[in-house]
Amino acid sequence: MARIPPIFATQLILLSLLSSFALILVRGEDDHDFVTAMDRDLLGLKKEKLSHFRLYWHDIVAGKNPSAVSVVNPPGNSSTLFGLVRMIDNPLTEKPELSSKLLGRAQGFYASAAQQELGLLMAMNFHFTRGKYNGSTITVLGRNPALNKVREMPVIGGSGLFRFARGYVEARTQTFNMSTGDAIVEYNCYVLHY
Repeated sequence: MARIPPIFATQLILLSLLSSFALILVRGEDDHDFVTAMDRDLLGLKKEKLSHFRLYWHDIVAGKNPSAVSVVNPPGNSSTLFGLVRMIDNPLTEKPELSSKLLGRAQGFYASAAQQELGLLMAMNFHFTRGKYNGSTITVLGRNPALNKVREMPVIGGSGLFRFARGYVEARTQTFNMSTGDAIVEYNCYVLHY
């Protein structure tokens, strides 16, 4: 019986392995028929830009028409309000005064999610109701250590003119009324979008 030279045998084994690997790669693509590469132009996506918005968020807990309503109250022994959940439909204004121009509403909820400090989980959409951005939203989801001077939370998306948005917001409390629980918070939003 004829012997196969060692160099040829090595090449044959390598060729077989590479062929098998290539077959696996090609077959693997067939498993993902639900994914298609797209051209940005088909979605009307132009050049990405960075926008800065300064808004004032009015959390009105007291009075006859509150914009923040507790849906779950914390246990009576929690100094951090751990367990509190509030649904919000807070006005977003151009200036700290509630009477200033209404730009939209912050809709969603916040919950006290920390036992050792006042740390909130914020999940909200900034829904714009004026001008160029009317009907568009920015979605904020993140941790808000409410007693810190400046808090940063991520922008995780958006809709309308903010499709594919990403970025962050910085929150700074302007006023907090200890007796009513009402607050005015300045939000500086830095958003990359198309």
